[in-house]
Amino acid sequence: MPATPRLSIIIPVLDEATTIESLLTQLLGLWVCGAELLVVDGGSRDDTVALATPLATRVLHSPPGRAAQMNVGARVARGQQLLFLHADTHLPRRADRLVDEALAGNRCWGRFDIRLTGRHPMLPVIAAAMNLRSRLSGIATGDQALFMTREAFDAVGGFPDQPLMEDIEMSRRLKRLSAPACLHHKVVSSGRRWETHGVWATIRLMWRLRFRYWRGVSADSLAREYRHVR
Repeated sequence: MPATPRLSIIIPVLDEATTIESLLTQLLGLWVCGAELLVVDGGSRDDTVALATPLATRVLHSPPGRAAQMNVGARVARGQQLLFLHADTHLPRRADRLVDEALAGNRCWGRFDIRLTGRHPMLPVIAAAMNLRSRLSGIATGDQALFMTREAFDAVGGFPDQPLMEDIEMSRRLKRLSAPACLHHKVVSSGRRWETHGVWATIRLMWRLRFRYWRGVSADSLAREYRHVR
């Protein structure tokens, strides 16, 4: 592994003992190719930290909150390219090369298309809608594995200190620097959120949250009202 990795993969976790070992095992190929794997724990009460420690480059500790955890990881990361990955999301093969190619031109940030796993027949439709909406709007969600240059991350001041919609706000800020690189290569993410809370109920909730955020309701207010949204 080189002394200075080109890519740092930052994984915020909280009670992810059922997923973290599988994820890090899948990422070992990227680690062998020189990527840095940083797991940032927000206070797990299960075996997440114990399972992650032998497989990650480093396990870091942070106050809870995805934005805070990602910022902690980014501050420690040594790579000039940063990729933020949810614990239930798997990257496509040689994602490091894909990120490198995407950031080689005039784009300083981007995201992947997404495929959702699960049994509900609406999940492929939801994924296709997410990909299309993101491509049209230039706004990405954390499920799509946001990546960016270190310079872009620093230029926008990192992720905003808010409990919800940190990925939406981050996209807005990054759009001022460049349009996103929207990769057709797919990350594979769990559809558990939709299946657990109901597909149609979750769709309605997500659109309602985004609409109210767009209308100016603060992320703190939305988080108080919708504590189960994560």
